[in-house]
Order: sequence, then C-alpha cells, then structure tokens
Amino acid sequence: MVRTINEQEYAAKRNAILDAAQQLIETRGYEQMAIADILDALQISKGAFYHYFDSKSALLLALVERMVDRVEQLVLPLVHDPELGALDKLQRFFALLDREKLAHKRFVLAFLRTWYADENALMRYKLYQARVRRFTPWLEEMIRQGKQENVFTTSYPDQVARQMIALLEDLGYATVELLLSMEHAPDDLARLERIVEATLDTLERILGTSAGSLQRPSREELAVWLTPIVESKTEAVVQSPHGLISKG
Repeated sequence: MVRTINEQEYAAKRNAILDAAQQLIETRGYEQMAIADILDALQISKGAFYHYFDSKSALLLALVERMVDRVEQLVLPLVHDPELGALDKLQRFFALLDREKLAHKRFVLAFLRTWYADENALMRYKLYQARVRRFTPWLEEMIRQGKQENVFTTSYPDQVARQMIALLEDLGYATVELLLSMEHAPDDLARLERIVEATLDTLERILGTSAGSLQRPSREELAVWLTPIVESKTEAVVQSPHGLISKG
C-alpha cells in the first residue's frame, strides 16, 4: 500500500531540503554544490529529492521564492496598518527589504554571480513576474492612500506600482554590474551614488511627490558596501542601498 504524505509533512520535508541547500550554498557556493551533497546531508535518496524539485535551478528558484514569501508575511501588516501614513509605509517597506537582504547576506553573496548569469535569465524573469503579481497590490494600496493624504499626486496608482517594480529591477542590474566588476575605479562610490539618486528621483517623479521625500542613503552607508569589494569579492554586497537592489 502506497503511503500518502499530508500537506504539512510535505512542506516540512521540502523545507528541510531547502535548508540544507541554503547552508551548502553559503559554505561552498551554488556552482560547487551538487545534488549529491544534499542527499548526503539529509541521508535521502535521489528519488526523494526529485519528488520535490526537478532540477538544481528549480531548487535555487524555490529558495528565492521562500525569501519572497517571508517578505510578504512581514509587509502585509505594514501595508494594512491604519496608524501609518502612506509615505511612512513606503519608507518602512524599503527598510524592511534592507533588513531581509542583510539577514540573508551570506546566501545572497554566494549565488549573486550565478543568479545574474545569462543562463538564468528566464528564471529571473519568472521571479520578476511573481514579484509584480505580489508587490503591485501592496504598492498600489499605499499609493492610493498617499493620494488621499495629498502626498502623492499620480493619476495612475496601478501603473505606477508596476513602474516602481520595474525601476527597482533595473537598479538591481545596474548596481550588480558595478559591484561585480572585475576592476574597480576610484569613482565607483560616486557612480553608485548617481545610480541610487537617479532611481529615487524617478520614483518621486512618477509618484508625484516632492523632491527629497524619499530618504537617501548617506555617502558613508554606500561606502560601507563598496569597501569590502576591493578586499574580497566574496563580500561584494553588504546590504542593498535603501532596499533597492533587487535579487532578480
């Protein structure tokens, strides 16, 4: 008789595989990690692994999606908090993304180059589409609240919400290109400042809010992210400026 697995047991075993994979990625790197390493760590069969994931790339996507799930759990109470103004909600939303990236810094650093490799373009696009579906309603709700409070003046809250996600996606590409460059120049900090400032300026314009409404990271904060790059490529990103560096 075939034993059935209930949803709770299925989720627990799937998460055990994800936990093992994340630890291996952090200690060995994504490219160096093999599925066999996960099998050895958990003492499971190859068939058991493929019951949950059909490939190594599917495993990586699931790890990133799990991080997005956690962000959703943290963001929803913020979005629906009746005591907070719209601009404050937006600032806290960015700060929350910052904290989450920092909390998973080792994992992010370990797979950063792999994630932005050409062969993972389709995977990144799928995750981008997933973020659009999840983040757009949250951002649209905050934008509509901001219109009621007269801090945002855009007439297109739904489209602006999508445009904000697209801007953050582009900022991710621009920043990673700078941070993962094989050669670094003395003006890297100034370039990073311009990238972040241009994005924040554009966000303010499409929201229809006054210049400087969105908090800027200080030069010292940006310098902290750049300094380790020169010392070690494995410390390329310490934290994303203002929660704006996307992971794909």
